[in-house]
Amino acid sequence: MQDLLQTEIYNGKTIADYLTLEFVAGLAGDILSVVLIIVLGFVLSGWVRRRIVAIGGRNKHLDVTLFNFLGNIVRYLILAFASLFVLNTFGIQTTSLVALIGAAGLAIGLALQGTLSNVAAGVMIILFRPIKIGDFVQVSGVSGTVKDISLNYTELADAGNVQVIVPNAQVWGNTITNFSVNQTRRAEWIFGVGYGADLKLAEQVIRDTILSDPRSLTDPAPFLQVNNLGDFSVDFLCRVWVKSSDYFQYQADMKRQVKEALDKAGIDIPFPTRTVLNNQA
Repeated sequence: MQDLLQTEIYNGKTIADYLTLEFVAGLAGDILSVVLIIVLGFVLSGWVRRRIVAIGGRNKHLDVTLFNFLGNIVRYLILAFASLFVLNTFGIQTTSLVALIGAAGLAIGLALQGTLSNVAAGVMIILFRPIKIGDFVQVSGVSGTVKDISLNYTELADAGNVQVIVPNAQVWGNTITNFSVNQTRRAEWIFGVGYGADLKLAEQVIRDTILSDPRSLTDPAPFLQVNNLGDFSVDFLCRVWVKSSDYFQYQADMKRQVKEALDKAGIDIPFPTRTVLNNQA
């Protein structure tokens, strides 16, 4: 045993040299410091993240997704600094380690270009917020309500409540039509009446029917005029503003109500007809 303790292991020092009370106390102190740094890092990073997320949750005008993203970024930064402190505690030079991590990150980035492009696009979506959770949008040929925005993909629910996953690179790199940003939208219809109809009466029936609906807005003012003389009908172009939340049902309701009102007033709604002549020799 004595011979083992006197065995030279490094730089002229033996095992016995390393097993002194001073060395053991120093090692125990380093280990305790590391444990404290790790615990403090996790506690502090979690606390800061919750505080940042809570800021977005307290105000309905702020985007919770953005604050979740910022909270996670700050959390990982705190943990990264804690890791550097741990390495410094054991005397490890972090400069060369950071360079090694950078080189490895570059290699990984080249191998995962497609995935990282989605992540980069996700960061842009979260920061600039062209869409947010709850919006009804059309993007990359898909229409639906935004259910979730992550760093890799955006989740939509289409009109049939079917889940649609769109990679963020296709969201950020395409034209985005957001139907939920503005509080009001303009509904538009074309109603055709026969050439023999009383145009003044037809216009009044259409106007009264639409404006009698409480969903119709009078500011901006409605627009209703003869717009086209078609092959079979005189066409009225009608434009009325409505709240965005009422748009789809309102537009469908008005088509039926105007048709019924024109029928009740005895105003003809023409449709294409074809006359077939049978010439017999």
